[in-house]
This record gives sequence, structure tokens and C-alpha cells, in this order.
Amino acid sequence: MGGFFGTIKRESCVTDLFYGVDYNSHLGTKRAGIVTYENGVFKRAIHNIENSYFRSKFEAELPEFSGNSGIGVISDTDAQPIIISCHLGKFAIVTVAKINNVAELEKELLASGNHFSEHSNNIINQSELVSMIISQGKDYIEGIKLVQEKIKGSCSMLLLTEQGIIAARDKYGRTPILMGRGENGYAVSSETCSFPNLGYELCYNIGPGEIVRLTADGYETLAQPGKKMQICSFLWVYYGYPACEYEGKNVEEMRFHTGFEMGKNDDIEADFVSGIPDSGVGMALGYAVGKQIPYRRGIVKYTPTWPRSFTPSNQAMRELVAKMKLIPNKTELNGKRVVFCDDSIVRGTQLRDNVSDLYRYGAREVHMRISCPPLLYPCKFLNFTASKSEMELITRRTIAELEGDPDKNIEAYARTGSPQYHCMVNCICKKLKITSLKFNPLETLVESIGLPKESICTHCFDGSSYE
Repeated sequence: MGGFFGTIKRESCVTDLFYGVDYNSHLGTKRAGIVTYENGVFKRAIHNIENSYFRSKFEAELPEFSGNSGIGVISDTDAQPIIISCHLGKFAIVTVAKINNVAELEKELLASGNHFSEHSNNIINQSELVSMIISQGKDYIEGIKLVQEKIKGSCSMLLLTEQGIIAARDKYGRTPILMGRGENGYAVSSETCSFPNLGYELCYNIGPGEIVRLTADGYETLAQPGKKMQICSFLWVYYGYPACEYEGKNVEEMRFHTGFEMGKNDDIEADFVSGIPDSGVGMALGYAVGKQIPYRRGIVKYTPTWPRSFTPSNQAMRELVAKMKLIPNKTELNGKRVVFCDDSIVRGTQLRDNVSDLYRYGAREVHMRISCPPLLYPCKFLNFTASKSEMELITRRTIAELEGDPDKNIEAYARTGSPQYHCMVNCICKKLKITSLKFNPLETLVESIGLPKESICTHCFDGSSYE
């Protein structure tokens, strides 16, 4: 997915920029970059972070940076930031985007005399493409609106200009942009967890399609927010850090609620509940309260070296990382009936390996409880999984086995409680060799987030969303 951070102050912003970007590190694993502005000069650095952490790559370079304004990004796609000079002026740009019509837009831009210079693995850099569309406008506002109109998918962005930072949220608000106010200026971020330790207080949620300019003294809306929102529900399910909130709804509170609702209605007998780190922990704590059984750490994450694992494109490496980072606790597991809470099941390979280890270390029963409904559709808007095809989803493979066609009766399989739904879940349970398996229904997910259903993107569960 990716996340970004920007700050503009009445004093040096470099330290805040460094730590603020770092607080978005859980959102991406491939590229990172920062850029500052001072007296007409942009200073930039970009590094590969696939095998290291943001801090270790950028810390030694910090003395080279100066200025009162800067932006940075953790990216799962392109090398960023991009620095552009055009008739609008000179600016740097970072994006959190999944642009599905890149080839179409590339062809259109080339036909009009443009050229591309930023490539990664022979792929057009999305941020450069966005910057080219912006430069077609008579001003920044018109250019950003062109982006919002032309792209299919999603795109939120920060622009570092000579007049301040411009923040523009995706047309339907699929990804969040939050603003914080500090003693000496303002910050803007994908994640509110970047604010507290840097002295910022959340002061504003930028709305879907809204364009805002920040200076050290305040902010102004350049384009009003739209009326329709489709913020990604998976931000709460998986991506968001527990201390973060979007649209006023806290991540940890949401996860706790999904677990509580599951636990109070679950009729199995178990000795304790454990969360699959990281995003299953909040759900497991809620389940423990709802079910009134102990919470114990039957499986723990080795945090010093292993980042999140499903983003690498190589399946073998993804499975290896997933296995290496989680360590079963034999003393806790031996002879016990254990409920394990997790955020979701995508391919099933990671969970299958985890379950095998849990039995090997003595668990008598392994019950899996999932915070969200079954994933039936690949994400078209955020790249929250590395799935290239619907057949990589364990649900679609199971439906294909049952029906001979992965699309047949798909609406029935998405409906909690239908005969098809129960059949699919039971088949997945047997594939993974677990004692029992339950998913939270869509209604519980929506209730736990606390926003109206029409304001949340639930496409991966039911195929519904604005295009």
C-alpha cells in the first residue's frame, strides 16, 4: 500500500520529517524517500528498504538536509519523491496510489509530446505520471482535479511547493490523509500514530477529493471534499497501526470489537485465546472478554528483524518470511484447546504452515477466528495483497473445486449463513486442517468500524464499490 508524511514549520523540519515518515513504515516494504525545501533548493534521497529499515538507510544522511518544509514516503510501488519543474513552478510529489489505467494514460501523454524518465523494472513510475497530468492544469488545483478525473483506481498525494505543502486525498477517500497541529507548524500523514511523539495533535481529517494547502501558520481548503466516500475497510482490519484512527474511528477499538462480538457468540470450549501477531492481537483481546476465557501468547513474533510478510512478490520468499517471524510457545500450547484470532485469510498458505507448527508443538485443538468476512475479490484500489489473480484467493479456488467455476454463485458464497457459504468455510477448514473456522460477518465488520456501510469500501468481501 504505502504511506506518507509531510511537515511545514517555523523552524527546521528535518527531525520531524525523519521520524514522521518512519512511523508509516508498517504500510510498505519496498522504497522510501524524503525531500526538503529551502531557499529555492530541493534536497532528495531515495533508498531501497526491502532488506533493511527506513531509519538505517536515512539516518546517516540527515545532516545533509535542511529547511522548514519537507515530505516523505514509504512505498510499495515506485521510487519516490519525484521532483518536477513545469509552468506551475518547481515541486516535489509523493503518492499512495494504485492506478489501473497506467498504460492508457501513458499512451495519451506520449501522444501529446510528453516523455517519461523515471522507470522501475521497466514500469512507468506512477508519481511521475501523476505529476505530468498535474502539469496540464492552469494551476495546481486544476491539475490535481484532472488526476482525480482521469485515473482508475486510487491516488492520494502530497506536493511540496515553494508556497507550502499541498495535500490531496483520493477522489473517494480510499486512503486517509490526517492533519496535525504543533506548536511551531503543521504535519500531514497517512497515519495518526506519527503525531503524538512529535508534538502534533490531530486537528483535521481531509475529506474525499479535498485539496488543502498547509503553511507553518495554518491551512486552507483549495477544493471542497466530495460527498461520496469509500475508505478501505482493510485499514482497520490489517494495515492500520493500533494507535491510529481514520474518520474518528480507532483501529485497536475496532479490532477489539470484532473479537468481542465473535467471542460472546461462540459456543466452542477452549482453554485460552491467542492473537496471531500483529493485527490479530486486538481481536484476540476482545474475544477473551466476550468469551470470558484467558488471553495467552501461544505464538509470538520475533520483532527485531522481520517486517510484515505478504507484500513480497516472490511466493517462496513470502512463505519463508511468514514462517520465520512467528515462534510457537510450546509450554503454552502443549495439550491445550486454543482459539487463534487473525485478521484475514488470503491464500491460506501462511496459515496452513502456522497451524502445522501449532499441532507439532502440542496444541490439542486449533480453532481459527477471523476478524473479517472471507476475501472473495482481489483489491482493485489499494494493492493490499500481492494477489495478481482471483485464483490466488483460497476462497475462489475452493469455489472452483465445488462448482467447477470460480465465479458461479459468487453472491451466495459471499452471503454469511447461506448453504454455499457454510460449504465453502467447511472446505477451507478441512484444507487448513484446523478444528474449526469462523469468519465475522460483514455486518459485524461495518458495525465495528462505526461508519455507514456506503462510506466504506468492502469490495474484497462483496464486490461492491464505486469505480
